[in-house]
Amino acid sequence: MEYERIKKCLEVIRKKTDFVPDTAIVLGSGLGDFAKEIKAEAIIEYNDLPDFPVSTVEGHSGKFIMGYIGKVPVIAMQGRVHYYEGYSMESVVLPIRLMSMLGAKTLFLTNAAGGITYDAGTLMLITDHISSFVPSPLRGRNIDELGVRFPDMSEVYDRELRELVVSVARESGVDIKEGIYLQVSGPNYETPAEIRMYKQLGADAVGMSTVVEAIAARHAGMRVCAMSCITNKAAGLGEKELSHDDVKECAISFQNNLKILNKIIENNNEFKS
Repeated sequence: MEYERIKKCLEVIRKKTDFVPDTAIVLGSGLGDFAKEIKAEAIIEYNDLPDFPVSTVEGHSGKFIMGYIGKVPVIAMQGRVHYYEGYSMESVVLPIRLMSMLGAKTLFLTNAAGGITYDAGTLMLITDHISSFVPSPLRGRNIDELGVRFPDMSEVYDRELRELVVSVARESGVDIKEGIYLQVSGPNYETPAEIRMYKQLGADAVGMSTVVEAIAARHAGMRVCAMSCITNKAAGLGEKELSHDDVKECAISFQNNLKILNKIIENNNEFKS
């Protein structure tokens, strides 16, 4: 049973640390260096957890960083797992559910994405998503301990958090756009015909993560906020052939802009208190 699997991971972590995070962060491709912003109290390798999915993609180191951003207790995933790596969808979202059970109430998701509406170099705040091209992470037996069988998805990405992100970005001089993100299964990049279809559906960016994590988080009652680093124009919209190396290289250039997460997390904590 999936719930028992999560509990076993929780038990191992609790033997190592009693740290209770308020906020969870998932760092996407090329964005792992943000973990340096955290004053670490404990580091848990994915490999140390029983039956835990391990990142196999370059640029995803595979560890939980627990510590503080300012006075806010956080847990960050330095590297996520993806459906295209061959894991079940339950395994892909297991880390999100585990962070929720550790105590995290708010989730910040980041990713590297292909731009449909926006050019490479754009930071895009996700306002909504399209999940129709990947299996729901809630398929199968419901985990009643986490959430209801049929959770509402009217506002996956918390409105107040989005307003906070826009406000902090403006104060920090960081240009941020807003848009709809569409998740595909990968690992191949999309064809130009597929990108034209996604554009017709209303997608502004496309990638291979994030959406299913957001669904699992909302199912567990977490507040969710997500941002895409547009690292390249999607297939058929640019002149270059797409490559993961280029995606990582461009994502690394976002590190300074992504530091607004510090202020966002601290301001969110002040707002709640």
